[in-house]
Amino acid sequence: MITAPASVAITTPEAVGVVNVTAQIRTALQGTPIRRGIVVVTVPHTTCGLCVNEDEAGLKDDLKRLGAHLLDPLERHGPFHHDRIDDNARAHLTSVLIGPSAILQVDEGDLKLGTWQSLFLLELDGPRTRRIEMIFIGE
Repeated sequence: MITAPASVAITTPEAVGVVNVTAQIRTALQGTPIRRGIVVVTVPHTTCGLCVNEDEAGLKDDLKRLGAHLLDPLERHGPFHHDRIDDNARAHLTSVLIGPSAILQVDEGDLKLGTWQSLFLLELDGPRTRRIEMIFIGE
């Protein structure tokens, strides 16, 4: 069993945005001896998340609106308490729904993704520079 850590910095251009990071994960994988196994991908930030989905413009727009859509009913009961500190409670709460990590399979030295699947960083409080951490585990 081999483990190989890696990381990459991603600068997000928007306040709320969807960035396809699949190529960066593949590039990091190429720098390892792993041919078969998994990669655990995480973001050590509380106002962004990771998800696997289709790289389609309409869907990416829908992902950008997800937090507002899900949290608007909650906010009708009063302002978010965290907004008293730095006015980004919506970003924190949306990141809870998306999650900070993804586990992907590695097979034959490449990510094993479905035809339409990509890995996305969802920026919820940008623009910022985000760090993506990876640990490749396998043989």
